[in-house]
Amino acid sequence: MIRDKKFKRSRIKKRIRGKISGTTEKPRLSVFRSNKDIYAQVIDDQKGVTLVAASSRIEAIRNEKSNKVDKSFQVGKELAAKAVQAGITDVVFDRNGYLYHGRVKRLAEGAREGGLKF
Repeated sequence: MIRDKKFKRSRIKKRIRGKISGTTEKPRLSVFRSNKDIYAQVIDDQKGVTLVAASSRIEAIRNEKSNKVDKSFQVGKELAAKAVQAGITDVVFDRNGYLYHGRVKRLAEGAREGGLKF
């Protein structure tokens, strides 16, 4: 069953990545969700460079006494703050094969609240 779940996600991921890619003007906001943490990056695919990144492993978020969904929201806000500081306001959201639900959705909401448009 685990192999089937991973295979299904990889197929969804390939389908999504075939349609979207990050440019210099509008980079890609990519999300990775593990069982314990969540990671997000803003990527320029034309240059192959990560512009800004944030995760739930940074001190301020890790030491917070809250659930994973709330930490995802904080990661989204942190990423948006770093992106706006770097001059990035418009991004393309890449859910990376995960359902747009729960932690992925809260990260997106936090990024929108922080000032990113997608």
